[in-house]
Amino acid sequence: MSTKLLITGHGFVARSLAAWLSRFDGRYDCRLISLRDTKWRSAPWQEYDTVVHTAGIAHVSLNPAMEGEYMRVNRDLAVEAARKARDEGVKQFIFMSSVIVYGDSAPLGKDKQITAQTVPAPSNFYGRSKLEAEAGIRALASPDFAAAVVRSPMIYGPGCKGNFPLLVKCARTLPVFPLVDNVRSMIFIDNLCEFLRLLIENRDSGIFWPQNAESVSTSDLVVRLAQAQGRTIRLTRVFNPALHMLRRFTPLIDKAFGSLHIDRRLSEYRQDYRVAGLEQSLRETLERR
Repeated sequence: MSTKLLITGHGFVARSLAAWLSRFDGRYDCRLISLRDTKWRSAPWQEYDTVVHTAGIAHVSLNPAMEGEYMRVNRDLAVEAARKARDEGVKQFIFMSSVIVYGDSAPLGKDKQITAQTVPAPSNFYGRSKLEAEAGIRALASPDFAAAVVRSPMIYGPGCKGNFPLLVKCARTLPVFPLVDNVRSMIFIDNLCEFLRLLIENRDSGIFWPQNAESVSTSDLVVRLAQAQGRTIRLTRVFNPALHMLRRFTPLIDKAFGSLHIDRRLSEYRQDYRVAGLEQSLRETLERR
């Protein structure tokens, strides 16, 4: 008998997860739905074993006027979906959260590692909306209802959006790039999808921090992306003084070159979910895009 899954949202993670699970010869029966209208509220969910909630507003705006909408979609809608799942007998609810609940990257030249002792401290309403959703969902957990929260780092893969495509462009076009000694945790979409599959198989509850087996600096990542595209890019520290000056005027510098990495011990799981190493994942991202 196949496991019946409901995936909320039609974004990058939702589509990738459905495609990944389709590889398992009918073992998973997936349905993607939108929560943009109200039809889902009256639709029956009793048939599903697990709901994976990926719907939400991404980190695209810090306009104060958007705070209410972020809270409505990222927090209230998520908790409402979890409550519906619990009330209708669904056995597990998986919420896609983010390391953004710990705040922004460290300033350029500083380090920021997330450990078991790190207390979440959102720096804006996007992070707060995710953290408050986590709390509301975890409060619904019981022996009969597993509530799993996945605090993922930057997710990349074919068709991803955000900062990663910009780094790909830099690697494809620039002759030189700043040499900065930062540390970033990331996760390849296939690794994330396999992690989610194992969470579903084990019907686990709790908070999880999946990531690739190796962290990487922004500079090293651009070098590897250039190599994967048949190019050589030279790293230099000559731009670093300018970066330190520019970070006073734009948060993009810290976002690109600051450190934000997860203690590896937090990311271990009972089964290995890393189906691709860094080099392979970069090649596949470039080839499949």
